Amino acid sequence: MGIDALDGRLIKLLAEEPRIGVLEMSRRLGVARGTVQARLDRMRANGVIRGFGPQVDPAALGYPVTAFATLEIKQGQGPDVRAHLATVPEVLELHTTTGQGDMLCRLVARSNADLQRVIDRVVGFDGIVRASTAIVLENPVPLRIIPLVEQASRQGPGSGPG
Repeated sequence: MGIDALDGRLIKLLAEEPRIGVLEMSRRLGVARGTVQARLDRMRANGVIRGFGPQVDPAALGYPVTAFATLEIKQGQGPDVRAHLATVPEVLELHTTTGQGDMLCRLVARSNADLQRVIDRVVGFDGIVRASTAIVLENPVPLRIIPLVEQASRQGPGSGPG
């Protein structure tokens, strides 16, 4: 499902002011309240907007160290490894991948020494054969979606990359 220019403006406004109400969005965008609500409902139903929760900084919670771990797993152990990793609070994300490893995890820790504890917990599962970890030094381009939203809204629904 694609988005159009109004959807893009709506998402951008929500990203800039996450606590804004539907009525205020409609006023700022110059469209009816029902239009804004219908657009939000459609984008949620189609998975374009996944949630409205707060963005939390792990460092502010006491976890300033970020690392990525590439995991190699035993054949057929994917579901069990996923279930294991879901029990580790410091595993923020998990992706299955192609290439050198089978899974890529984003981890956080309280310190470099604490990272060893987290890695030990992650790899302390029989289904994981090997792990390779890289510590993040800096995050010059934090996760961002708005440039992609702006590009997609210019292309419009149903059009491919261009």
